[in-house]
Amino acid sequence: MRNFKCSTAQKKRILTLLCIVLLCFFALFIRLFYWQVIRGEDLSLAAHEQQTTDSVITPDRGLIYDRNYTVLANNMTVETISITPSITRDNEDMYYVAKGIADILELEAEDILAKMERESYFEYIKKKVPKDKADEVRNFIAKNKVKGFNFTEDTKRYYPYGAFASQVIGFTGGDNQGLEGIEMVYNDVLSGTSGRLVSNGGVMGLELPDSYENYVAPEEGRSIVLTIDETIQHYVEKHLENARIENELEEGAACIVMDIKTGEILAMATAPDYDLNQPFAINQAVIDKYPEIEEELEDLEGDEYNAKITQATQFLKRNKAVVDSYEPGSTFKVAVASMALEENLVDKGESYYCGGSIKVADRSIRCANTKGHGSQTFSQAVQNSCNPAFITIGQKIGTTKFLKYLKGFGFLAPTGIELPGETSGIFHSADNFKEIDLATSSFGQSFNVTPLQMVQMAAGIANGGRMMKPHLVKQVVDKDLNVIQDIEPTFVRQIVSKETSEKMMTTLESVVSVGGGKNAYLAGYRIAGKTGTSEKQPRGNGHYVASFLGIAPADEPRVVCLVILDQPKVGNTYYGGLIAAPVVKNIMDETLQYLGVEPKYTQEEMAMIDITVPNVMGKTPEEAKKALVTAGLTIKTVGNGEKITDQMPKAYSKVAKNSVIYTYTGESKAEQSVTVPNVLNMTASQANKALTDAGLNVKIRGLSTSGGIAICTGMSPKEGTALEPGSIVTLDFSYAELRD
Repeated sequence: MRNFKCSTAQKKRILTLLCIVLLCFFALFIRLFYWQVIRGEDLSLAAHEQQTTDSVITPDRGLIYDRNYTVLANNMTVETISITPSITRDNEDMYYVAKGIADILELEAEDILAKMERESYFEYIKKKVPKDKADEVRNFIAKNKVKGFNFTEDTKRYYPYGAFASQVIGFTGGDNQGLEGIEMVYNDVLSGTSGRLVSNGGVMGLELPDSYENYVAPEEGRSIVLTIDETIQHYVEKHLENARIENELEEGAACIVMDIKTGEILAMATAPDYDLNQPFAINQAVIDKYPEIEEELEDLEGDEYNAKITQATQFLKRNKAVVDSYEPGSTFKVAVASMALEENLVDKGESYYCGGSIKVADRSIRCANTKGHGSQTFSQAVQNSCNPAFITIGQKIGTTKFLKYLKGFGFLAPTGIELPGETSGIFHSADNFKEIDLATSSFGQSFNVTPLQMVQMAAGIANGGRMMKPHLVKQVVDKDLNVIQDIEPTFVRQIVSKETSEKMMTTLESVVSVGGGKNAYLAGYRIAGKTGTSEKQPRGNGHYVASFLGIAPADEPRVVCLVILDQPKVGNTYYGGLIAAPVVKNIMDETLQYLGVEPKYTQEEMAMIDITVPNVMGKTPEEAKKALVTAGLTIKTVGNGEKITDQMPKAYSKVAKNSVIYTYTGESKAEQSVTVPNVLNMTASQANKALTDAGLNVKIRGLSTSGGIAICTGMSPKEGTALEPGSIVTLDFSYAELRD
């Protein structure tokens, strides 16, 4: 065997190679040491975080009910769609996927594509997706074998009545946080507490030895029961919206109906309103106010588009009954008259002369009746809404007592109702309350109040002088309607005596029966009230606020109703007694019946009251005649048969006394052969004659038993309608000569 010896060169190469190996090994050791020891804890934590999911579980938001537990704000199941970009990037045609999803969800394909291409673990595609849309996405994904899309169940606020009580209820944002109204004020109560699901289940389907899942259940929100009555609220919204349209109101309308005894708000509405399910939608009211809005929006996008939408729709969200203040006009005379009675400053035998104007300091202040009312008693001054008389009464009260009562009546501070943005009105400071200011304030001008303050004052005076705090929330309950908290009525203070209260109700009832409030007259119900008309600043611009304050029943007050009609179109009728009083009458008519208040008719009203038509079907003509005549009706028989086979008006209809009932015998029957004549602007006697001559019956609404000239302002069915002989035409009448 031969011995091989390494040459010096070979030894050097081996040594060099060995050094290189050792150096590499050392470098590898250092690198391994760095990652496992120095960075080991950080990497372990990062791996743990990557393998761990931490999901927030949104709790169910509490519901909002009306006082009878009708659901006004509910929750609906929706889904949140998200993606895992590292997986979606594996789809062959990503643009096709993005376009398909975008078309379903009404999004931009480029935005979805950008999210699919991001270097991230998670991206939202869209939140609060309705289930039917989410199912469309699922079907698209299944059909095209798309990977990387995730679906998470969530909830979204849903308002079953759309625009109902919108400025009271408010709405929530995309994160279910309350943004307006009760939703915002009671957000903490309604929201509940979020839950969490923390899990560590490994990656790529591999289960780790230390995998776990920690679930913390969400705590659902409490529910709110409002004092609002869904039925009365519907009455109010219907009549208020009709008044807004008929009078072409440029600044909308507001109404409050409150329980006098408890301060509970039974209805509160502002017109126009908006759909709570689409709070930023451009509706017709927005287009009417901003005619160019749709064109402006076409040129905007992104944040600028959203900002313009928010700006354009903001006026819809203002609750005029709480946030806006206005000059009350003559409705404020209720407060001034109560001050004078409480201080014994007016006497039954005292008279107040009105020559059409009165001089105060260096100014001449006119009455609405420029010809003057002449000599009048205190009650007549209230009925006539006479400015000179009330200036004289205000001078008797004096600035000190006037301010004292103003504070006591609640006009110098917010009521504290559970709504955002309440204002307190504007009044003269004590140091700057001059003689002329006292004069103008005495008939409701030169200062501002809120509609809610007016209602609180009127209710307090009607309630034996006991003023209650207005409130909207009745209870806080859990999901099973177990009561967590009862909100009891709050007595504020005694503002006048019971004696003054009773005198005021008698006086205000006379305003409706014989004075300027006749258009609020409601047969069978004793309505007390006061008209109001105020000219907006600057004077002479032709813009007015018309209002009417109604209380019923006057002998046992239960509810107060205030209607504000803001800025009828220039040229339109604008007196409160003409356009606001009929709205209150219509609201009171339905509300009092709904509340079960039994009508009490006077003898004069009994003569005007409608008669229920008896059912004479199947009777002989002689039997039918006897039954109808006994009921105070007239009969006209058509045909020669032995039995009544048809009648018009139908049985149980309401008709006026002496109405003609057409009866048909044998094979004869009623036919549509009578055309309704136009009786608008006629007096009651003229309209009645025109309709009865045409073979129709008349039902009249809005006439007071005290007399006066009233004209027909509405008829249903309308002129030209073809009806069966004997059909009923309902007529509405208004007293056009009224001023306030």
